[in-house]
Amino acid sequence: MIAARMAAAVLITWAALIALLLVPSPLPEHWRYYIYSPASVGLWLLAMLVAPVVVCTVKWPWIKSGGR
Repeated sequence: MIAARMAAAVLITWAALIALLLVPSPLPEHWRYYIYSPASVGLWLLAMLVAPVVVCTVKWPWIKSGGR
């Protein structure tokens, strides 16, 4: 059960980060260069690696308890 809760936490974190990446898509074309610059995409990729670890650390009591 712990593995399933950890997997759920990671998948939800990744889904939120992907949604945040796609939110600025409807903005005007000339803004996209600044929003999707190499630095911001690199930080997003770093967040895809680091954020699940942070979420699992913060939510560890919930993951370990099994929903009790």
